Amino acid sequence: MFEKTLLAGKRILVTGGGSGLGAAMAKRFGELGAELVICGRRREVLDATAQRLRDETGATVHAMSCDIRDAAAVDDMMNAIWRNAPLDVLINNAAATFIAQSEHLSSRAADAILAPTLHGTMYCTLAAGKRWVESHHRGVVLSILSTSTITGRAFTVPSAMAKSAVLAMTKSLAVEWGPKGVRLVAIAPGSFPTPGASGQLQAKGRADGTARNPLGRVGDHGELADLASYLISDRAGYINGEMVVQDGGAHLRSSGAEDLLQWTDAQWAEQREAARTRNMTKR
Repeated sequence: MFEKTLLAGKRILVTGGGSGLGAAMAKRFGELGAELVICGRRREVLDATAQRLRDETGATVHAMSCDIRDAAAVDDMMNAIWRNAPLDVLINNAAATFIAQSEHLSSRAADAILAPTLHGTMYCTLAAGKRWVESHHRGVVLSILSTSTITGRAFTVPSAMAKSAVLAMTKSLAVEWGPKGVRLVAIAPGSFPTPGASGQLQAKGRADGTARNPLGRVGDHGELADLASYLISDRAGYINGEMVVQDGGAHLRSSGAEDLLQWTDAQWAEQREAARTRNMTKR
């Protein structure tokens, strides 16, 4: 099924495409013939990833700096993309999360998660969808969600809320835009470790989840990239409004947060201090 022309002729935008799962998906899309646009906030990371993708896949790759939390910036990015040719696929990958006791969450901390994960995803989806509908151009939106949309998840409540809202958007727009030639699909990955996510979620002394997984392992980035490639391809043209879970069956045993219920106040204090240190380093 994964012949080299599977995504030939497709122009694909990957938000958060400069690193982690976004970069892994972009690489696979390029290998399968797509033209790529990757966006994010860190220009130097985007440029380095774009060059690496060109070297590894031979694909045409454009890097665009954009803060998807800003609706006007998203609209400007879409205008710039459309000046060359329409997009065919939007990958909503950019998101933010961290573990925290919810009673200690400030409104600023909650908004730091909701802004990219919910608002940014919505801004990108509406901006692309509007242009597809107006021009009668067929399109696909794939959103990377979480099994918290099924189980809920303690200690990452804003993320669980945002991902659940994006799933509602996926199902709702699948009905509204399906007749207009626009499909919406989603993936709920389990544990696919990346440096960024691991730093926020795999706190000191916390296991990586393999012990709780029925398959006894974490996911490989290539497995997610292959599933994404199929879902956005014409081969999956009759899949609309659905979320595919890819977690080795882990959500059937646990929401993924039960171990945190046993944490002491001292462990939580250490986690808050580590988070503050990471945020200061990023500045």
